[in-house]
Amino acid sequence: MVSNQNRHKIIITIDGKASTGKSTLAKKLAREFNYLHIDTGAMYRAVTFYALKHHKTKKNQVNMQGLIKNLHKVHIEFKFDRFRQRCFLNGIDVENQIRTMDVSDSVSYISTFSQVRSYLVGLQRLMGKNKAVVMEGRDIGTVVFPEAECKFFLIADPKIRAKRRFEELIQIGKKIDYNQVLSNVMDRDEIDQSRKHSPLKKAKDAIEIDVSNLNAQEVYFKVKHMIHQQLTS
Repeated sequence: MVSNQNRHKIIITIDGKASTGKSTLAKKLAREFNYLHIDTGAMYRAVTFYALKHHKTKKNQVNMQGLIKNLHKVHIEFKFDRFRQRCFLNGIDVENQIRTMDVSDSVSYISTFSQVRSYLVGLQRLMGKNKAVVMEGRDIGTVVFPEAECKFFLIADPKIRAKRRFEELIQIGKKIDYNQVLSNVMDRDEIDQSRKHSPLKKAKDAIEIDVSNLNAQEVYFKVKHMIHQQLTS
Protein backbone atom coordinates (compact mmCIF):
# COMPACT_ATOMS: atom_id res chain seq x y z
CA MET A 1 0.00 0.00 0.00
CA VAL A 2 1.26 3.46 -0.88
CA SER A 3 1.23 6.04 1.92
CA ASN A 4 -0.56 9.35 1.31
CA GLN A 5 2.48 11.06 2.80
CA ASN A 6 4.62 9.94 -0.12
CA ARG A 7 2.54 11.22 -2.98
CA HIS A 8 0.00 13.83 -4.02
CA LYS A 9 -3.69 13.05 -3.70
CA ILE A 10 -5.82 12.61 -6.79
CA ILE A 11 -9.36 11.70 -7.81
CA ILE A 12 -9.86 8.38 -9.59
CA THR A 13 -13.11 7.90 -11.51
CA ILE A 14 -14.47 4.60 -12.79
CA ASP A 15 -17.48 4.83 -15.09
CA GLY A 16 -19.13 2.20 -17.21
CA LYS A 17 -22.18 0.12 -17.95
CA ALA A 18 -24.02 -2.02 -15.40
CA SER A 19 -22.19 -5.09 -14.06
CA THR A 20 -18.79 -4.36 -15.60
CA GLY A 21 -17.05 -4.84 -12.25
CA LYS A 22 -16.76 -1.17 -11.30
CA SER A 23 -17.39 -1.79 -7.60
CA THR A 24 -14.94 -4.68 -7.35
CA LEU A 25 -12.23 -2.63 -9.05
CA ALA A 26 -12.93 0.51 -7.03
CA LYS A 27 -12.75 -1.37 -3.72
CA LYS A 28 -9.40 -2.93 -4.62
CA LEU A 29 -7.95 0.40 -5.73
CA ALA A 30 -9.20 2.17 -2.61
CA ARG A 31 -7.44 -0.40 -0.43
CA GLU A 32 -4.26 -0.22 -2.50
CA PHE A 33 -3.94 3.57 -2.32
CA ASN A 34 -5.62 4.06 1.07
CA TYR A 35 -8.33 6.17 -0.60
CA LEU A 36 -12.01 6.63 0.19
CA HIS A 37 -14.29 4.51 -2.01
CA ILE A 38 -17.64 6.00 -3.06
CA ASP A 39 -20.12 3.73 -4.85
CA THR A 40 -22.45 6.27 -6.47
CA GLY A 41 -24.53 3.46 -7.94
CA ALA A 42 -25.39 2.45 -4.37
CA MET A 43 -26.48 6.04 -3.73
CA TYR A 44 -28.94 5.94 -6.63
CA ARG A 45 -30.11 2.53 -5.45
CA ALA A 46 -30.66 3.92 -1.96
CA VAL A 47 -32.84 6.73 -3.34
CA THR A 48 -34.73 4.15 -5.41
CA PHE A 49 -35.25 1.92 -2.36
CA TYR A 50 -36.51 4.95 -0.42
CA ALA A 51 -38.89 5.81 -3.27
CA LEU A 52 -40.26 2.27 -3.51
CA LYS A 53 -40.80 2.19 0.25
CA HIS A 54 -42.30 5.65 0.78
CA HIS A 55 -43.62 6.98 -2.54
CA LYS A 56 -45.45 4.20 -4.35
CA THR A 57 -48.82 4.89 -5.94
CA LYS A 58 -51.82 2.57 -5.87
CA LYS A 59 -50.80 1.42 -9.36
CA ASN A 60 -47.46 0.24 -7.92
CA GLN A 61 -45.52 3.04 -9.59
CA VAL A 62 -43.28 5.70 -8.05
CA ASN A 63 -44.77 9.09 -7.25
CA MET A 64 -41.84 11.12 -8.51
CA GLN A 65 -43.28 14.44 -7.38
CA GLY A 66 -43.51 13.09 -3.85
CA LEU A 67 -39.96 11.73 -4.01
CA ILE A 68 -38.48 14.96 -5.38
CA LYS A 69 -40.28 16.98 -2.72
CA ASN A 70 -38.77 14.78 0.00
CA LEU A 71 -35.23 14.32 -1.33
CA HIS A 72 -33.91 16.43 1.54
CA LYS A 73 -35.00 13.62 3.87
CA VAL A 74 -32.66 11.15 2.14
CA HIS A 75 -29.36 10.90 3.99
CA ILE A 76 -26.77 8.46 2.62
CA GLU A 77 -23.44 7.44 4.11
CA PHE A 78 -20.98 4.60 3.82
CA LYS A 79 -19.59 2.69 6.79
CA PHE A 80 -17.20 -0.23 7.13
CA ASP A 81 -17.93 -3.39 9.04
CA ARG A 82 -15.23 -6.01 9.51
CA PHE A 83 -15.44 -7.22 5.93
CA ARG A 84 -16.82 -4.59 3.56
CA GLN A 85 -18.20 -1.14 3.04
CA ARG A 86 -21.96 -0.90 3.52
CA CYS A 87 -24.55 1.68 2.48
CA PHE A 88 -26.68 3.33 5.15
CA LEU A 89 -29.93 5.16 4.42
CA ASN A 90 -31.09 7.47 7.19
CA GLY A 91 -28.96 5.57 9.68
CA ILE A 92 -30.13 2.09 8.62
CA ASP A 93 -27.96 -0.50 6.85
CA VAL A 94 -29.66 -1.12 3.48
CA GLU A 95 -26.75 -2.75 1.64
CA ASN A 96 -28.65 -5.98 0.93
CA GLN A 97 -32.03 -4.35 0.26
CA ILE A 98 -30.68 -2.05 -2.46
CA ARG A 99 -29.30 -5.01 -4.44
CA THR A 100 -32.67 -6.64 -5.17
CA MET A 101 -34.19 -6.92 -8.65
CA ASP A 102 -37.06 -4.63 -7.62
CA VAL A 103 -34.53 -1.85 -7.08
CA SER A 104 -32.56 -2.82 -10.21
CA ASP A 105 -35.71 -2.60 -12.33
CA SER A 106 -36.42 0.98 -11.20
CA VAL A 107 -33.06 2.61 -10.52
CA SER A 108 -32.25 3.67 -14.09
CA TYR A 109 -35.68 5.27 -14.53
CA ILE A 110 -35.47 7.22 -11.26
CA SER A 111 -31.92 8.26 -12.18
CA THR A 112 -33.22 10.03 -15.29
CA PHE A 113 -34.74 12.84 -13.20
CA SER A 114 -32.52 15.91 -13.04
CA GLN A 115 -33.60 16.73 -9.48
CA VAL A 116 -32.42 13.33 -8.25
CA ARG A 117 -29.13 13.59 -10.10
CA SER A 118 -28.47 17.16 -8.93
CA TYR A 119 -29.12 16.21 -5.32
CA LEU A 120 -26.77 13.22 -5.41
CA VAL A 121 -24.08 14.98 -7.45
CA GLY A 122 -23.95 17.60 -4.71
CA LEU A 123 -23.43 14.90 -2.09
CA GLN A 124 -20.79 13.19 -4.24
CA ARG A 125 -18.79 16.37 -4.77
CA LEU A 126 -18.88 17.02 -1.03
CA MET A 127 -17.58 13.51 -0.34
CA GLY A 128 -14.69 13.99 -2.79
CA LYS A 129 -13.76 17.59 -1.99
CA ASN A 130 -10.49 16.58 -0.30
CA LYS A 131 -9.49 14.23 -3.15
CA ALA A 132 -7.86 10.88 -2.25
CA VAL A 133 -11.03 9.22 -3.49
CA VAL A 134 -12.04 6.42 -5.88
CA MET A 135 -15.54 7.15 -7.17
CA GLU A 136 -17.51 4.86 -9.44
CA GLY A 137 -20.70 5.35 -11.38
CA ARG A 138 -22.11 6.50 -14.72
CA ASP A 139 -21.22 10.19 -14.93
CA ILE A 140 -18.32 10.67 -12.53
CA GLY A 141 -15.68 11.54 -15.11
CA THR A 142 -18.05 13.64 -17.22
CA VAL A 143 -20.23 15.49 -14.67
CA VAL A 144 -19.26 14.97 -11.04
CA PHE A 145 -15.48 15.33 -11.36
CA PRO A 146 -14.59 16.25 -14.97
CA GLU A 147 -11.24 17.54 -13.67
CA ALA A 148 -10.25 14.16 -12.16
CA GLU A 149 -6.64 13.15 -12.76
CA CYS A 150 -7.34 9.47 -13.57
CA LYS A 151 -10.44 8.37 -15.47
CA PHE A 152 -11.43 4.88 -16.58
CA PHE A 153 -14.42 3.62 -18.55
CA LEU A 154 -15.29 -0.10 -18.40
CA ILE A 155 -17.20 -1.94 -21.11
CA ALA A 156 -18.15 -5.59 -21.64
CA ASP A 157 -20.49 -7.78 -23.66
CA PRO A 158 -24.04 -7.63 -22.16
CA LYS A 159 -24.34 -11.43 -21.95
CA ILE A 160 -21.12 -11.61 -19.93
CA ARG A 161 -22.29 -8.81 -17.67
CA ALA A 162 -25.64 -10.50 -17.13
CA LYS A 163 -23.93 -13.80 -16.28
CA ARG A 164 -21.77 -12.05 -13.66
CA ARG A 165 -24.78 -10.29 -12.15
CA PHE A 166 -26.80 -13.53 -12.17
CA GLU A 167 -24.04 -15.37 -10.30
CA GLU A 168 -23.77 -12.57 -7.74
CA LEU A 169 -27.50 -12.77 -7.02
CA ILE A 170 -27.43 -16.55 -6.72
CA GLN A 171 -24.54 -16.31 -4.24
CA ILE A 172 -26.57 -14.12 -1.91
CA GLY A 173 -29.53 -16.48 -2.08
CA LYS A 174 -31.74 -14.72 -4.64
CA LYS A 175 -33.95 -16.90 -6.85
CA ILE A 176 -33.74 -15.31 -10.26
CA ASP A 177 -33.87 -16.26 -13.94
CA TYR A 178 -30.83 -15.47 -16.10
CA ASN A 179 -32.97 -14.09 -18.94
CA GLN A 180 -34.60 -11.67 -16.51
CA VAL A 181 -31.16 -10.42 -15.49
CA LEU A 182 -30.05 -10.09 -19.12
CA SER A 183 -33.19 -8.12 -19.98
CA ASN A 184 -32.59 -5.83 -17.00
CA VAL A 185 -28.96 -5.21 -18.01
CA MET A 186 -29.91 -4.31 -21.57
CA ASP A 187 -32.81 -2.10 -20.47
CA ARG A 188 -30.55 -0.25 -18.06
CA ASP A 189 -27.98 0.30 -20.83
CA GLU A 190 -30.64 1.87 -23.05
CA ILE A 191 -31.99 4.13 -20.31
CA ASP A 192 -28.54 5.13 -19.04
CA GLN A 193 -27.26 6.07 -22.50
CA SER A 194 -30.39 7.83 -23.76
CA ARG A 195 -31.46 9.86 -20.72
CA LYS A 196 -31.53 13.62 -21.16
CA HIS A 197 -29.62 14.50 -17.99
CA SER A 198 -26.04 13.22 -17.57
CA PRO A 199 -26.23 10.25 -19.96
CA LEU A 200 -23.71 7.45 -19.68
CA LYS A 201 -20.79 8.20 -21.98
CA LYS A 202 -17.02 8.01 -21.93
CA ALA A 203 -15.18 11.18 -20.98
CA LYS A 204 -12.84 12.31 -23.76
CA ASP A 205 -9.79 11.82 -21.53
CA ALA A 206 -10.93 8.53 -19.98
CA ILE A 207 -9.14 5.26 -20.70
CA GLU A 208 -11.56 2.66 -22.05
CA ILE A 209 -11.02 -0.94 -20.92
CA ASP A 210 -12.94 -3.89 -22.36
CA VAL A 211 -13.24 -6.34 -19.46
CA SER A 212 -15.17 -9.02 -21.37
CA ASN A 213 -12.25 -11.45 -21.37
CA LEU A 214 -10.45 -10.25 -18.23
CA ASN A 215 -10.99 -11.44 -14.69
CA ALA A 216 -11.21 -9.00 -11.78
CA GLN A 217 -7.57 -9.44 -10.81
CA GLU A 218 -6.34 -8.80 -14.35
CA VAL A 219 -8.41 -5.61 -14.58
CA TYR A 220 -7.10 -4.48 -11.19
CA PHE A 221 -3.42 -4.94 -12.06
CA LYS A 222 -3.90 -3.22 -15.41
CA VAL A 223 -5.55 -0.14 -13.87
CA LYS A 224 -3.27 -0.05 -10.83
CA HIS A 225 -0.22 0.14 -13.08
CA MET A 226 -1.70 3.11 -14.96
CA ILE A 227 -2.48 4.94 -11.72
CA HIS A 228 1.01 4.37 -10.35
CA GLN A 229 2.38 5.92 -13.53
CA GLN A 230 0.17 8.97 -12.98
CA LEU A 231 1.19 9.32 -9.32
CA THR A 232 4.90 9.11 -10.09
CA SER A 233 4.92 11.32 -13.19
